[in-house]
Amino acid sequence: MQYLLTLYADESGWGQMTPEQQQQGVAAYAAYTEALRSAGVLVNSNRLRPSATATTLRTNNGKTQVLDGPFAESKEQLGGYYLIEASDLDAAMQWAGRCPGVQHGVVEVRAVWAM
Repeated sequence: MQYLLTLYADESGWGQMTPEQQQQGVAAYAAYTEALRSAGVLVNSNRLRPSATATTLRTNNGKTQVLDGPFAESKEQLGGYYLIEASDLDAAMQWAGRCPGVQHGVVEVRAVWAM
């Protein structure tokens, strides 16, 4: 079964890190991605651009509205995801627990409905 691991964090934290800390962060995610790949569970993964670059669409009174930026204000923003193949939720949660994002934000685990 596929599981989507969505990574949420305060995106302003990156700019507050030293270059060395940023380099360590990049290395931690690279190692995590390689571990997923080596285990054969990685389906896809991407980092997202900052939430200020988002465009949100919603319908109001039957008319679609286009808004700049994220729809919801929150302390943590969606920064990226991993789509993995795991035998069950417990296995997916074990992988999520190894994600560097757990150290500085939230990793949500959600099963994917096949379409």
